[in-house]
Amino acid sequence: MATPFPAPRTVILTGAASPRGIGRGTAFHLAELGWNVGIIDIDADAAARTAAEVADAHGVQAVGVGANVADRAAAVAAVDELEAALPQIVALVNFAGVSSPVPYLEVTPEEWHRVESINIDGVHWVTQRVARTLAENGVGRLIGISSVSAQRGGGTYSKTPYSASKAAVIGLMRSIARELGPVGVTANVISPGPIDTDIMGGTLSEERKSAMAADGVLTRIGTPQDIAAAVAYLISEDAGFVTGQTLNVDGGLYMH
Repeated sequence: MATPFPAPRTVILTGAASPRGIGRGTAFHLAELGWNVGIIDIDADAAARTAAEVADAHGVQAVGVGANVADRAAAVAAVDELEAALPQIVALVNFAGVSSPVPYLEVTPEEWHRVESINIDGVHWVTQRVARTLAENGVGRLIGISSVSAQRGGGTYSKTPYSASKAAVIGLMRSIARELGPVGVTANVISPGPIDTDIMGGTLSEERKSAMAADGVLTRIGTPQDIAAAVAYLISEDAGFVTGQTLNVDGGLYMH
């Protein structure tokens, strides 16, 4: 029998303070559904501001802290701080990530390390710390954010270091799903296609949006709300029998 969710429950979101980012949109969406929100972002001031806006908008508890998730000690300390300030942590969504448009033959050790340290090491350190709490409580939801780039071998703004890191997120979450399933914790991945944010080199023109949408079967690119809705389902109590899965939210760009 699955352990029921506690009434006041908290979701932690990493990388959720960018003004036009998926994480920020998801924070507001989940708060509207009654989730208390913890935000971890490299920009501590932006994290605090976003949390205050979320709390004001939806009457939930929200706290934002600054941390470089690639730094294990900082990542753990950030989760510790949020856990002390908010109701029981039930879910984690790993939005923090960086893009990398560098061609493969030009990838330096510094560029490789920059991307992998945030996109996979950072996901691991935050997830491991949150997972300890979820396992202890016998209930929880873990979400990794991958990319259609991982499944198609690039073909987007970002290239090899990014694709490799986002493929690693899928392997990490599937393995966690297998290990932590017996203690009531699910682990899944959301794989976005092109989304109208600034991670792909700045605000997108209408022309560029149309070109990006042309590869999919729908006539538009995605919005942060499309991803927020997918997150809301996968971290919900109703999704307790879904684990080890990758949910593509990409307009039909990649079908498998």
